[in-house]
Amino acid sequence: MQRSITLAVVATLSVLAAGCQKQAQAPQVAAADGAFAATLQERLLDAKPGDVIEIPAGKHQFERSLSLRADGVTIRGAGMDKTVLSFKGQKAGAEGLLVNGDNFTIENLTIEDSKGDGLKISESEHITIRGIKVQWTGGPSTKNGAYGIYPVLTKNVLIENTISIGASDAGIYVGQSDGVIVRNSRAEQNVAGIEVENTRNADVYDNVATGNTGGILVFNMPGLSQQGANIRVFNNKVIANNHANFGAKGTPVASVPAGSGIVINSNDDIEIFDNEVRDNATTNIIISSVYSTGYKDSSASPNFDPYPERIYVHNNTLSGGGDSPDGFDLKALKVAMYGLTGNFPDVLWDGYFNKERMVDGAKVGPQICLRNISGVINADGPGGYKNPSKDAKPFDCELPRLPAIDLKRG
Repeated sequence: MQRSITLAVVATLSVLAAGCQKQAQAPQVAAADGAFAATLQERLLDAKPGDVIEIPAGKHQFERSLSLRADGVTIRGAGMDKTVLSFKGQKAGAEGLLVNGDNFTIENLTIEDSKGDGLKISESEHITIRGIKVQWTGGPSTKNGAYGIYPVLTKNVLIENTISIGASDAGIYVGQSDGVIVRNSRAEQNVAGIEVENTRNADVYDNVATGNTGGILVFNMPGLSQQGANIRVFNNKVIANNHANFGAKGTPVASVPAGSGIVINSNDDIEIFDNEVRDNATTNIIISSVYSTGYKDSSASPNFDPYPERIYVHNNTLSGGGDSPDGFDLKALKVAMYGLTGNFPDVLWDGYFNKERMVDGAKVGPQICLRNISGVINADGPGGYKNPSKDAKPFDCELPRLPAIDLKRG
């Protein structure tokens, strides 16, 4: 039988009254009982399958990371803007909350100002993250934690109705996972708004990514054993992701140009459709190889394919953007091809492809198929941007539609 654990805190009439006042900005959450931190950590350490750990309204302060290592547990707050777990004074640990357990649900609360990642879930299956906000209240900074919402090495993951603000790497990130849905969420003022990395079988839809360095990233990184594929990105709003890149030097995300809308890097079998993508200053859609980041082959996994292949972009609403690309090379390329007052077209491809690629015994190109776009530029990255091309004919093709992701949640 499911147990329900309610963690009560002391509240006064004056605090309740203050909590009811309407605020022009984000609601001010009253401070909670100082003894709560130790109580919650004890409950997490003692948790058993079937437990529902309810965290009441209030701003709860923590000096140490929280951790859960049990299956079948639900953590439930009183609401995203009512229950706040603050790590502003964190002295020990990296994450705000670290979870290693299957059949885990977390919902209806905020995690803020953790020293490292906000919410990290590792090596777990059947995960639900719902109604969660992760933020750094001091604004975008390299000193902020890398990831806001961060399931990695997971299977069957649902992320919905979440918000992430200020992560120095990715706001909503799913890595090395299989079977993922990210929907109805918002990412802003992160380096990468939403990132799906080395992940298979994912749907990313009905989200808003705005004010980030890059809006939605679909990446394959070379040093990881699992390669990503079969990802659909659709019905999202990817608008004005023009924030200066504040990622830590040397990290892959630090190479993302400010003003990138949707970026596909070294990934295969990707479908991008029915999105509203506009006003991203470098360009609205980038298709690229990891070679554009200056990566060398020496540390690649044996099964890593550096080239994006079977990419289908169609039926998106694309406008604006491309007028102020980030970085000297891209600025020079834009001026050379479109003039001082011109702008890049909807799609920028770096031009890297496998010249020896064989399909059914015949050489085949990368199969990058683009429909309903203003144009495409092949930047000729392999040639040092010396022979770029505006020719859209090689991209006038169609690919089979990818299937919807079914997490079999009923």
